[in-house]
Amino acid sequence: MSTSLVTAPLRAAAFRLSRPSSFAKTSIQLRQRSVSCRVSRGSSSHRDSNSFAIVTNAAITPAHAWPRTASVSTTIRLATSPPSSSASDPPKPAIYQPPTTGLISHLPSAFIPYAELIRLDKPTGTYYLFLPCLFSTLLAAPLATPIASASTVVTTSALFFLGALIMRGAGCTINDLWDRNLDPHVERTRLRPIARGAVSVQQAIPFLGAQLLAGLGVLLSLPTQCLWYGIPSLLLVTTYPLAKRVTNYPQFILGLTFSWGAFMGFPALGIDLLAPENLHLTLSAGCLYASCVAWTVVYDMIYAYQDIRDDVAAGIKSIALAQQAQAKAFLSAVAVLQVGLLAGAGVFAGAGPVFFVGSCGGAAATLAYMIRTVDLHSVQDCWRWFKNGAWVTGGAITVGLLGEYWVRCEQLGEMERTLIDE
Repeated sequence: MSTSLVTAPLRAAAFRLSRPSSFAKTSIQLRQRSVSCRVSRGSSSHRDSNSFAIVTNAAITPAHAWPRTASVSTTIRLATSPPSSSASDPPKPAIYQPPTTGLISHLPSAFIPYAELIRLDKPTGTYYLFLPCLFSTLLAAPLATPIASASTVVTTSALFFLGALIMRGAGCTINDLWDRNLDPHVERTRLRPIARGAVSVQQAIPFLGAQLLAGLGVLLSLPTQCLWYGIPSLLLVTTYPLAKRVTNYPQFILGLTFSWGAFMGFPALGIDLLAPENLHLTLSAGCLYASCVAWTVVYDMIYAYQDIRDDVAAGIKSIALAQQAQAKAFLSAVAVLQVGLLAGAGVFAGAGPVFFVGSCGGAAATLAYMIRTVDLHSVQDCWRWFKNGAWVTGGAITVGLLGEYWVRCEQLGEMERTLIDE
């Protein structure tokens, strides 16, 4: 087929399309099936036995402005249609680049996949697991008998942070083992160590056992009573990854898991929540736990919006999908519930104004600002708020609890000085 035979009908079509209000650019495609065509230009040729597309781009001007020798530039290319994506499609090819910055970039190459498996390079999850432990420690500290010293609060919090670091890593390992056939189909997770084959299942299971033993060691470093409070959480840690397969609200199950530390600060400082005389403290710990569950739903729903498109293709359930039509209204309602439950924890614990203004007021202000400004359609913005929310909202709650603890210590010191003077 000669070039003139191709361009002649295209030029006629272009003249017919030309009007005073002409298009700035037009693209014309001609498809022919079951015909084998060859168009040679110089030494190159293109052949397709099924279809070919002739794409013409021409600046169309009114017909009277065209010169008599005007020509149309043609390009011949194959027409192909990209396959639709689904959970049954083969995973996208992984192009992994070893880290060149950050802590794990300095590790031996053999250790890097395991460091990535426990998300050592992404510590935000550790902070979210640690903060409920810190909240309960600070809430319980002025209620202990005698009042917990600052050194005891610091030591207990440090043990909780170490435990959070270990158990968050164990939770990530469990999650990646459960999701090893789903992660390759999600853009954000397809290069995780198990998904890309850097760590096998046979290697991950003994590694998980070592993590759980290390976590047990930290738990045994706390008062014995903490052991009986901590062990039940292992059931939640193990089963949470399955929630996304059976419910649209796996973030709620994650909240039950990540918020367990809201109970742990009380027995760590010698307060038995099961004693009848401590019923008000049991209710306080329960409200704090429920508040942290609600907080988890808020921040993890924002986190889930990073994967909302891939989750549809992979068949993963998510609160982001379930509440997509009224996302910010739902987030606002859960945030109000969170602050209300936090206030309830303070009421049952006999907290003062510093707690209600600092912790409750700070949480309300930071959550309102985050929900109003977060762009749920932006992966980068969702990640930014998830990453910073730990220390924006979590930091506000911590500052209020620290202030309340300091005031209680000052009041106790004043009472002791008064008794000495008398």
